[in-house]
Amino acid sequence: MKFGICSEVFKDWNDIERTVAYVKETGYDGLEVAPFTMAQYVHDIPASERQRLVKAAAKEDLDILGIHWVFVGPEGVHLTHPDVKVRKNTQQYLESLVNFCGDIGGKVIIFGSPKQRNLVDGTTYDEAFDHARRIFEATLPCCEARDVTICFEPLTHLETDFCHTTEQAVDLIRAVDHPNFQLILDTKAMAFEKQSRAELIRQHADILKHYHANDENLNGPGFGEVDFVPIFEALQSIHFDGYVSVEVFNFDPGPERIAEESLRYMKQCF
Repeated sequence: MKFGICSEVFKDWNDIERTVAYVKETGYDGLEVAPFTMAQYVHDIPASERQRLVKAAAKEDLDILGIHWVFVGPEGVHLTHPDVKVRKNTQQYLESLVNFCGDIGGKVIIFGSPKQRNLVDGTTYDEAFDHARRIFEATLPCCEARDVTICFEPLTHLETDFCHTTEQAVDLIRAVDHPNFQLILDTKAMAFEKQSRAELIRQHADILKHYHANDENLNGPGFGEVDFVPIFEALQSIHFDGYVSVEVFNFDPGPERIAEESLRYMKQCF
């Protein structure tokens, strides 16, 4: 098991070398990159900036583990849209994300993007499901070529009306049925599930590729009431060898406190 942290925590630093060095010094194994912190559109991130990130990570011996918040920024992308032109644009943009992830050495794309997967008025859930399945299936040859896995994330009903339970997300993953399309579970996003987080981890061990660590209060692990001991016990019981990555939504404590206290708490639980 490896520990990572998401890059938007450090977005105000606007300094990738400083961020990479600090993340490594703090004790993390990897950095999870949010492309919107580098450009509105991922295809506008020049090769020089991609190489700058790769060199900074290599210098510090830090993994660039993957990317997330992938549809934040660009306009005209929507996973479940009824318009075939929008879906084609979405699939092409997803391929650009796969190539960016591969260029920086990442292995996983965390697909949450709640607003850009919500059902469009007049579209049924089954139609939306089929649209999403086809977009992911069309992108998988690119994923295979770049050795990148898309990890689909169930999100709460407060965030989206498409795949807002683990069961629904797993249905989509099983329908696509490809080793480069797997599951991510998120601590906050499991707040309304009928089963415990530990039970869901064990139940879906065969497709669980990534885990996001945070608290229901939108802060880092250890900043709230969620007990991570059962979570880590479950991850260990399934011999999870992926990343547990810190993703927060409240940045008020500041990057240093978020990074250091989150990692300290996780290692205590682990």
